[in-house]
Amino acid sequence: MDGTGLRFAERFMPQSHVAFTVVKKTSKCYNGHARMVISHSSTNIHDEWGILKQAETLHVDDKGRQGTTTTKGEFFSSQQGEKTSLEHVWQTHTGARDTCEVGVHKRPLKIAMLLSGGVDSSVALALLRAAGHEVTAFYLQIWFQEDFRNTWDACPWEEDLAYCNAVCDALDVPLKTVHLSSEYWDRVVDHSIGEVKAGRTPNPDMLCNSRVKFGAFYEYLDREYGDEFDRIASGHYARIQRRGDEKNDETRIRMVLTPDAVKDQTYFLANLKPEQLCKAMFPLGCFTKPQVRELAMCARLPNTSRKDSQGICFLGKVKFDEFIREHIGEWPGPLVEEESNSVVGYHAGYWFYTVGQRKGIHLSGGPWYVTRKDVRNNAVYISRQYNASDDSRATRRRFRCVNINWLGPMRPQSQRIQCKVRHGPQMYDCTIHEKEMNELMIELDGIDQGLAAGQYAVLYEDSVCLGCGTIMHDDSYVSLSAK
Repeated sequence: MDGTGLRFAERFMPQSHVAFTVVKKTSKCYNGHARMVISHSSTNIHDEWGILKQAETLHVDDKGRQGTTTTKGEFFSSQQGEKTSLEHVWQTHTGARDTCEVGVHKRPLKIAMLLSGGVDSSVALALLRAAGHEVTAFYLQIWFQEDFRNTWDACPWEEDLAYCNAVCDALDVPLKTVHLSSEYWDRVVDHSIGEVKAGRTPNPDMLCNSRVKFGAFYEYLDREYGDEFDRIASGHYARIQRRGDEKNDETRIRMVLTPDAVKDQTYFLANLKPEQLCKAMFPLGCFTKPQVRELAMCARLPNTSRKDSQGICFLGKVKFDEFIREHIGEWPGPLVEEESNSVVGYHAGYWFYTVGQRKGIHLSGGPWYVTRKDVRNNAVYISRQYNASDDSRATRRRFRCVNINWLGPMRPQSQRIQCKVRHGPQMYDCTIHEKEMNELMIELDGIDQGLAAGQYAVLYEDSVCLGCGTIMHDDSYVSLSAK
């Protein structure tokens, strides 16, 4: 490994200097099984935990584009001469002990683990096994792609389930499949279609967590297993802090941000009810994504090289526009220039657009941005002055939030807190004003790209996630269905 690669690796491995063998592996997946081509070289590298590490060699091509080549290492202690295991994490990583509740309880916990077939949930499962807990894995089958018959040569859930089986076989964990397609349709998809028809922009992934993964699945466990499980775990990037004893006291639990600002998923979990959160466990809450990849290699998981899934959870390979077109159809209407009120083009239906959108407006003289939608008349208003208009800037920093969901009894200690209006690292300082019961006015310190009605604003104070509310504009408010 060259000097540049070592410097890049040291960003993730800052502590004890140890020697290990670098094993270069190239992976391809055939029917759920990984095949490796292996070559060897040796080096010294800094190792934070004393376990298997992944080093990425940074290279820059002649056009200045950055890329990485990945090497996989198998650690042998130069002092002890014996291979370490995943259990070593508990000795050196305090955060991992907290997120997996190691050494807290008088007995190992019985945990229901939500397994998707991806790397994150698989590493979470491996950590819980290494912690000594008694774990049963559950795969939730929520695909309903029969609506898109013969579109692909293989159904995505079959590949996911194959990976789940391979991981559970490797870790010696029982796996159960739970069919929740109808619950998913009734609680998430049908609601999302209704929101789109109403001109709003829903967040199905947020609803999936509160209504299915930690909703319908909780109900399934209660029916089939009663109080058998102490925790329901998942591979989300979030941290839960528990105070006091091991009782599920929702008043003594809070959810906080993780070290990985990009992967942090507290935004998607902010719609959970306190009673849902109190039984949840997120083993990955103290790790970054590169570290999770490293742990996957340490555990020799069969899906170590599998790419992360993208997009809305129930769509798989289906594009969102394709799904909307299948279930709502098209309704041609005018594209209206905001400043002149002139028709400058036509669209296939207002439900294909959201406020702040730039992509998909096929007009010359742009860039054009969606400024608002007239649902009654099927008109989509657009502008080339989106970033210069005072009216536009005002609506992109001040909005109303309804259906406030608090994650616990904790309320903001000040009107000055922080807010996310979408998943990702960007967080605004903001001022909040309580308007009515279960309703807030929020004013951001910055100007957002586009605040779409139906999306969620998630509130934070000192890294603690307080809860969330649904973004609404005064001219588009229609009471949402009960959560």
